[in-house]
Amino acid sequence: MEIKFEPEEISSILKKQIETYQIAVDMEEVGEVIEAGDGIARIKGLPNVMAAEMLEFPNNIFGMALNLEEDNIGAIILGDFAEIEQGDSVKRTGRVLSVPVGDPLIGRVVNAVGQPVDGKGPISVQKYRLIEGKAPNVVQRQPVKEPLQTGLKCIDSMIPIGRGQRELIIGDRQTGKTAIVVDMILNQRDTDVFCIYVAIGQKQSTVAAVVDTLEKYGAMEYTTVVAATASDPAPMQYVAPYAGCAIGEEIRDSGRHAVVIYDDLWKHAVAYRQVSLLLRRPPGREAFPGDIFNLHSRLLERAAKLNDELGGGSLTALPIVETQAGDYSAYIPTNVISITDGQIYLESDLFYSGVRPAVHVGLSVSRVGGNAQIKAMKSVAGMLRLELAQYRELVAFAKFGSELDKATQAQLTRGERLVEILKQPQYEPMPVENQIMIIYVGENGYLDDLPVHRVKDFESGFYPFIKEKYPQVPRDLREKKELTEELKKMLDQAAEEFKRNFLT
Repeated sequence: MEIKFEPEEISSILKKQIETYQIAVDMEEVGEVIEAGDGIARIKGLPNVMAAEMLEFPNNIFGMALNLEEDNIGAIILGDFAEIEQGDSVKRTGRVLSVPVGDPLIGRVVNAVGQPVDGKGPISVQKYRLIEGKAPNVVQRQPVKEPLQTGLKCIDSMIPIGRGQRELIIGDRQTGKTAIVVDMILNQRDTDVFCIYVAIGQKQSTVAAVVDTLEKYGAMEYTTVVAATASDPAPMQYVAPYAGCAIGEEIRDSGRHAVVIYDDLWKHAVAYRQVSLLLRRPPGREAFPGDIFNLHSRLLERAAKLNDELGGGSLTALPIVETQAGDYSAYIPTNVISITDGQIYLESDLFYSGVRPAVHVGLSVSRVGGNAQIKAMKSVAGMLRLELAQYRELVAFAKFGSELDKATQAQLTRGERLVEILKQPQYEPMPVENQIMIIYVGENGYLDDLPVHRVKDFESGFYPFIKEKYPQVPRDLREKKELTEELKKMLDQAAEEFKRNFLT
């Protein structure tokens, strides 16, 4: 069958094509690698590149422009730098480094740029956020006044943490710093708080153990883990806490509550020092670059409790810093102490003597204080810190003399039992009403005539007893959050009754 074309038809199609034809020029700014290795690359070209802009290397590897010099660019490589060679072309992306954020990340383990590393498949996210966000200003914030319960008696009573606070956890290695934050995450199970755990420079086995614990206790349902392990290059360890913070900010800005844990910022500072020295930035004290203070302050300042007009959401920061041989006056620890709203200091001697959590009451402080406590806890915990501080002094004093007066002896007796009730096993966070009841019982002398080794037995039996015989006490403490005179009478009655049965 022969197809006939009319000349007019052909000419009209050609005219239409010519009229709609547009010249589109696709411009790309391309540079060239002049040096690469150890997680950094030097690039010539790209005169219009922005600070912190993402750059695309061959083999789908990305980097971030960090040093903008006159004749070259110093970039960190976020991936396998061994695949990048001299002479490779580098493209601008026009985007400042950002990470995926939003609810699909909850329950997942991701790397420093938000890619999944838990083997559970890709994450479908629609929203990205810059890793370097701007901290809310004074007008956008409101005071920290809502408690973030950790479930640990010694912290919730004496060093309370509030939503929107920045509380440092500091101590030598193997003193239980990570254990404290894991217990705190487990305690958020029935609350509206989401958790982001950022692991920086830790062994992969350590991170896997933390994830395994969180899964075992059902805490991964509201937790995101950002992992930049010791086997990851220094640039990934440098970027990780900012990525974790961006994920938390998305939750905060949607009017919800999040807590982000940086474990730990000492390793983060070391990774940044490595990157800076390779980029030939001038070293300062302990070979850290001059902007090391800004590195952590611009990260931690992003934690805030937003005002009600902005949704009232909060982002709480719990940075961890490892000290060397208890030297908390070293460069990085003092930097982070000066930025945060208090610190929880863990001491090796306490840890090895069986006081766990090994919190040193004298050196720990919360600058938010009673504002981050419910009324009932504030009323029972007021004297606790003072009594424990006096007890520690008397213990040191009692070593020198054998003759002690009755008052001193009584103080030592009370102090021993208070230390005993503040001990807590790992993975057993405690509801706030139980904490209030046992601290009240201890402070009012009901444990003074018990042998120290039986205090724990008393405590474990007291909670079921009071729940069965006096259910109103824990219920009112939980709901009304106030220790009324009526509740005090009932607590006194319960303590006396249980103690009579306990001693017989």
